[in-house]
Amino acid sequence: MTSPISTGTAPRVAPAADVTAIPLRRPWRWISAVVLLGVVGLFTQSLLTNKNIEYPAIGRYLFDTHILAGVWLTLVLTVLSMVVSTLLAILIAAMRLSTNPVLSTLSWLYVWLFRGTPLLVQIVLWGYLGLLYSRLSVGIPLTDMVFWSVDTNSLITAFVAGFLALTLNEAAYSSEIVRAGMLSVDEGQREAAYSLGMSPLYTFSRILLPQAMRVIIPPMGNELISMLKNTSLLSVIAVLELYTQASLISSQNLKQVELLAVVSIWYLFMTSVLSVPQYYLERRFGRGASRTLPPTPLQRLRAMVADRTRPTETPQVKP
Repeated sequence: MTSPISTGTAPRVAPAADVTAIPLRRPWRWISAVVLLGVVGLFTQSLLTNKNIEYPAIGRYLFDTHILAGVWLTLVLTVLSMVVSTLLAILIAAMRLSTNPVLSTLSWLYVWLFRGTPLLVQIVLWGYLGLLYSRLSVGIPLTDMVFWSVDTNSLITAFVAGFLALTLNEAAYSSEIVRAGMLSVDEGQREAAYSLGMSPLYTFSRILLPQAMRVIIPPMGNELISMLKNTSLLSVIAVLELYTQASLISSQNLKQVELLAVVSIWYLFMTSVLSVPQYYLERRFGRGASRTLPPTPLQRLRAMVADRTRPTETPQVKP
């Protein structure tokens, strides 16, 4: 409240106690947003009005039986390779952290070899393993005793070759992620477990690994997405996954752009689906670091519905 102050000549009004805060104007933020939206709009408009793209063909081939078979094989390869490579990665990381110099050196050589050669080269080598070894045998070395023998090409099919290439290559990368997670655990945890008489294997599996999972899960989720897309490289050894099926169809009808759009739509869909378990795994293993976890999208939806359906209380007027 203001009150006039008498000065003897003329009344003067005292300055107001409250100051109105004016938000800082950021015109470049709005200008840059408008420019970016304009670029995105122009690019979208150029795609939608492009006469060289036959959009009905995209819808026609999106659920083609051959495309769906390729999607299924892509998912099978991704899940199988990721599960087996994760188990191998834990074993290799444990060997790398071992005090045994032989185990540590062998694991280092494995990681060095598979990270140092391109994945495409590994796929081709596994696909043409029959050129190096015509038959695979099990017996006593340096003798003629053979217990089991099989033709290499009949055992290492295109699917098996692709599975081996993806799994062994991914195990090398994932082992480094697991090792980084192990090193993130405080050294006192290991010392405390050893002081209680726990064995190194028990300490690794029950003390260190659960704590390291909070660090391991995000990059492993990224590796899962990379694995999904790396399956397209198996087209060089004729594994009938999604990209190979689309390439076979486009080689017959010459609709390369439309089939590439179909492949991209399916990869985007599978990537979105595979991102869901990563989110919930991060929440589960993040319970030790955060007391209050943020609500899940489903919990937010339920809370929003509950707020909308909750009856409003009418204020009571006192007599």
